[in-house]
Amino acid sequence: MTTVRITRNALTRSTLAALSGLLAGFASLAVAELVSAAVRPEASPVTAVGGAAIDRTPAGVKDWAIRNFGEDDKLVLQLGIVVTLALFALAVGLLALRYRRTGSAAVLVFGVVGASAAISRPDSTGLADGLPSLLGSVVGAVLLYVLIGRLTGPHRDTGDEPDGERADEPEHEAGWDRRGFVIAATAAAAASTAAGAVGRALNSRSSQNAVASREAVTLPKPASPARPIPAGAQLRVRGISPFTTPNGSFYRVDTALVVPKVDANSWRLRVHGKGVRRDLEFTYQDLLERPLIEREITLCCVSNEVGGPYIGHARWIGVRLADLLKEAGVKPPSRGGEADQIIARSVDGMTLGTPVEDVMDGRDAMLAVGMNGEPLPFVNGFPVRMLVPGLYGYVSACKWIEDIELTTFDDYDAYWVKRTWARKAPIKTQSRIDTPKPFGRPEAGTVMVAGVAWAQHRGIEKVEIRVDDGPWRPAQLAEQDTVDTWRQWSYPWKATPGGHTLTVRATDRTGELQTEKRTKTVPDGASGWHSVVVTVD
Repeated sequence: MTTVRITRNALTRSTLAALSGLLAGFASLAVAELVSAAVRPEASPVTAVGGAAIDRTPAGVKDWAIRNFGEDDKLVLQLGIVVTLALFALAVGLLALRYRRTGSAAVLVFGVVGASAAISRPDSTGLADGLPSLLGSVVGAVLLYVLIGRLTGPHRDTGDEPDGERADEPEHEAGWDRRGFVIAATAAAAASTAAGAVGRALNSRSSQNAVASREAVTLPKPASPARPIPAGAQLRVRGISPFTTPNGSFYRVDTALVVPKVDANSWRLRVHGKGVRRDLEFTYQDLLERPLIEREITLCCVSNEVGGPYIGHARWIGVRLADLLKEAGVKPPSRGGEADQIIARSVDGMTLGTPVEDVMDGRDAMLAVGMNGEPLPFVNGFPVRMLVPGLYGYVSACKWIEDIELTTFDDYDAYWVKRTWARKAPIKTQSRIDTPKPFGRPEAGTVMVAGVAWAQHRGIEKVEIRVDDGPWRPAQLAEQDTVDTWRQWSYPWKATPGGHTLTVRATDRTGELQTEKRTKTVPDGASGWHSVVVTVD
């Protein structure tokens, strides 16, 4: 009976020690959240560590995450961090049961890791960003020390001596301060919950000004409005992508673990660097008061695989970027300019490198303030984002932009270029089958095959369809809006029973045929023909 009682008590004590570790970790995160409200929300440990993990993840792994988790990749990362921290906390609690001071020191190490991650972020404001993690870990370390003390008894408070023979004595087990542990653990859980709730509330209040500033925006009428979308640009085919992508459905691919919410009233944009004769600074209102252009532009992410979803079309309104650069005295390299690269910096520290020549060659590159008739949604870059037709987003579509620096490709590599992506990335000629879906089971007879094709800033001239290994047949093209938009197509297929492979390819207006060669997205975008396999009943 004594042996059974000792074993049961030991198991109970180990369970409570593991729980102590979890409580210490929870308290650390809660206090850090509260402190981050006084520093800035981005300095909280989960956000900082998650951002640092994203920065240090190889391009191939990021591409795999986007391919497998899509726009949920950041949620998966956050859940992974929380699970890892929970397992770490459990292990630290068990360690502290035998080595009390070492366990508490391990919590402090966790704080140092979080602080280092926060300070190392590109958007870090300095050492202050490390305070939330450090102060949170101190509270967690003290709490763990106190809770383990209730489990081990006063004779165990002298140091890191492991349990001796007394650990197996019934009278030692009877020396637990059970009541003290329950009171301390309950109080810690309640206080941590309150601290975390207050921290989240304060951090959410810091974004309320940004929300209010967006709600107060009334977009001016553009000085150069977009022409009406041709009636024939949208085909009446069930299953095809809409010509204009609704804001709520527009793809999102970026590295921001938490979507930045920037107050338009305090936002500033600086233009400076090599070849700039006069540094410029603009407020949001400054941009709204300038002549605005409105254009139909299709954007595409370099992470979009053949047949992938990371492409969308919208009507954008903004300031022509070339006009701002000319005011600053910038000249393109072809006209003797010193700089050949624009480095656009986001409020979250992201950097994108864009060829100066492409921005100033007459295309509708802009600093966009509106999307589909409303101010930019926060997830799409409010208050201002950059976009350049014909270039993949990672070299042109800087969201939450706050700084434009003129430099050269020899002098500076932007974020993704440092991670093995190409310096220059014109969008490749591509096409996609939207309907029928892969592994669909259409009925025999006439089946409408339809989809979209794109070659931004060049336009689509022809789309062809092949059934199995048969000849290529021309598809019917919807009306082209502009060379900067995607183009819908359809093909009435006389489907016969059995399994079939449908393949599509496009030709752009320069005469370039979409290549059959299949490549991955790294380093400059995927290529290859899109195919779907169906079974006709």
